[in-house]
Amino acid sequence: MSGIYRSEAGGLLVRERYLANLALWPVDNDQWRIPTPEGETFVIASGQVTAPPLVLLHGSGSNSAEWASRIPELARHFRVYAIDMIGEPGLSAPSRPDMNSDAYALWLDAVLDHLELARVPIMAFSLGSWLAVDYATRRPERVDRLSLFCPTGIGRQKRGFLLAAILLNSLGRWGKRKTVTGMLGPGVPAMEAAEAEAFLDQVLLVSRHYRYRSEELPVFGDVTLRRLTMPVQVFAGERDVLFDAVGTARRIAATVPHATVRLLPGVGHVVPPRPEAELAFLAGAAPGGVA
Repeated sequence: MSGIYRSEAGGLLVRERYLANLALWPVDNDQWRIPTPEGETFVIASGQVTAPPLVLLHGSGSNSAEWASRIPELARHFRVYAIDMIGEPGLSAPSRPDMNSDAYALWLDAVLDHLELARVPIMAFSLGSWLAVDYATRRPERVDRLSLFCPTGIGRQKRGFLLAAILLNSLGRWGKRKTVTGMLGPGVPAMEAAEAEAFLDQVLLVSRHYRYRSEELPVFGDVTLRRLTMPVQVFAGERDVLFDAVGTARRIAATVPHATVRLLPGVGHVVPPRPEAELAFLAGAAPGGVA
């Protein structure tokens, strides 16, 4: 575990916080540890067993607790499988295979095979969206549709904010909180006060103890993106300081013309839930266009 953490003790603190959050999971659920080529993978399943499936993939430096506020509504319509990504601060293996290889696709193959899911819709955020796109371009027959939030690997990765973050982080807890809110954007202040405070504390805890991925994320080429023949829905925050949301929207519009792309003004890297649009798409509403 210590490989992705600054210390074994720090990793235990992050794990204990996650376990406490799981104890507050808002609906009845099943929890599994699934064997894969990259080690065990932790999955939380919510909703009726007979409901259509939906797979959730969280973002970088996070875990499936990221989806807790969305779960009650999603679980009314789907059998929801929230998967802790490998190499992230959840309960899955710390493995981080080469992102330019097919290792992540083979990993997700193993998870879906174990769950006996032949074809699924995927909802994903940030790094999870990268993984979802990688999988969908390699295994299009297994992905029914993609609902992506602030996807990475499409638009340019920004570096300017990192310089401001280094300065702010030198100013103690206040500066670190300013870094987090600046990085994640107006979506955090839009939360209820208690939820926003808990969210910020979680991000600060992880940032103290977790080693974020340092490598550049592979960028998908146009030929690869054109393999996304399934329905695609994208939400991106126009004020995202981490990735070029406008560039992301343009590339998707050019390479996946059937996709629905929603570029949200005044929104950063955290996109507030839009349950009506999300559910309509996941339930099979026809996509199309840039909004």
